Amino acid sequence: MLRFLKVLAVVVLSLVLMVFLAACGGTGATAEPAAESAAQATDAPAEEAAEVPAEVEEQTLTVSGAFALFPMMTVWGEQYSLANPGVRFDITGGGAGKGITDMLSGVADIAMVSRELKQEEIDQGAFGVPVTIDAVVATINANNPHLDEILAHGLTPEAAAAIWMSQEMTTWGQFLGTDAAEAITVYTRSDSAGAAEVWAKYMGGSVQEDLIGTAVNGDPGLAEAVRQDELGIGFNNIGFAYDLSTGNQLDGLRVVPLDLNGDGQISDDEDVYDTIDTIAAAIAARVYPFPPARELYLVTKGEPTPVIADLYRWILTDGQAFVADAGYVSLSADRLTEAQGLLGE
Repeated sequence: MLRFLKVLAVVVLSLVLMVFLAACGGTGATAEPAAESAAQATDAPAEEAAEVPAEVEEQTLTVSGAFALFPMMTVWGEQYSLANPGVRFDITGGGAGKGITDMLSGVADIAMVSRELKQEEIDQGAFGVPVTIDAVVATINANNPHLDEILAHGLTPEAAAAIWMSQEMTTWGQFLGTDAAEAITVYTRSDSAGAAEVWAKYMGGSVQEDLIGTAVNGDPGLAEAVRQDELGIGFNNIGFAYDLSTGNQLDGLRVVPLDLNGDGQISDDEDVYDTIDTIAAAIAARVYPFPPARELYLVTKGEPTPVIADLYRWILTDGQAFVADAGYVSLSADRLTEAQGLLGE
């Protein structure tokens, strides 16, 4: 498992670099370099994976969208190509909204989407298949002067709404019920993101635009903004709040526990955030609420082609073996069967 997580860490670090380069004026980045790095870290050399028999017609599937699904899709793409050398992948992170736009316009074959499809997207032909589950978590700087008090106090939907929506809560003292005067620096996403929409729904909103704060592009960018601001608060998909090489919370960040019973303190049964494995187990057991946990989807324009349908069938069967080690949560057996039923014969 540790080697597997190290492979994922290479993927995520590559994505962080790509987001940084894009912010500096670079063009859109793809996941192919990351996938190649991941292949080099596995037992099977990348050179062997790249050898395609002459009689096999090679096809590249272009995948675009949610940062939430990017690490998992990169692993799936790498493993699927090893078993099916005629199929290669060009995987790009950029947010769920970008994925939908790319897919509907024909720029991408598949969109990665970290929220439920909207009716207007379905009306345009979007066809979604659920593939795994993850969650959004609140994050603060590890050097926040009130760190211990915040972690012991926890976050309720009402407090989150007062921070991100109404801005009735503007200081850490107001959050904690003390006389602390330091202002809360609030961060949100600037790109169209399923994580932002799901986070808004957790606190009673409905769309990303309900959130107020300094807008930052991408999951890696939002995590880094909070890491650089001792008084900052943000939210991230769990794959960007935890160090995938160790499973621990990302250096410089701390995940804020959710106060599930609203009593103003985090009890032992609510403290499920130590590692990516412990929060994944809480999501699977439905201890962590939905939202901000949610299903993740792969989406095509119209029903998937036979090549994509075969990929989906593999993801929903053999591909589920890689889900837990990547810090995600498998769909229930009934949901997996339902998802396979969407693909027909």
